[in-house]
Amino acid sequence: MLQPRKTKYRKMQKGKMKGNSQRGHQLAFGSFGIKTLEEHWLTGRQIEAARQAVTRHMKREGQLWIRIFPDKPVSKKPAEVRMGKGKGSPEYFVARVSPGRILFEAEGVPLDIAKEALRLASQKLPVKTKFIVRRDYSE
Repeated sequence: MLQPRKTKYRKMQKGKMKGNSQRGHQLAFGSFGIKTLEEHWLTGRQIEAARQAVTRHMKREGQLWIRIFPDKPVSKKPAEVRMGKGKGSPEYFVARVSPGRILFEAEGVPLDIAKEALRLASQKLPVKTKFIVRRDYSE
């Protein structure tokens, strides 16, 4: 007798994102940063919206580093197109992020301004994030 399938739906060939981030999980440039707590695909538009929110709040003072880059193309077929006829054209690009990955780093602004700026950036992103400070930071 056949066993019922364990999952509700079958995942397509999109790849698995298991485990924590092996690279980019420590502050390398700035004193403040935001770190992801879950895995997700971040689109280029989401990253740009977060960047704009940070630079606006910091009033273009200090320095900002973006530690991720959308390098994975996501293809999509147009609406109402029949099956077959090859793969769809690339629609947008995404950055794969795992838990523990640093997304943004900031430097050259006070702690309260950096905390608020990175909080505004994390609101633009579809992942849970955590504000982190360099260990040897002192005001």
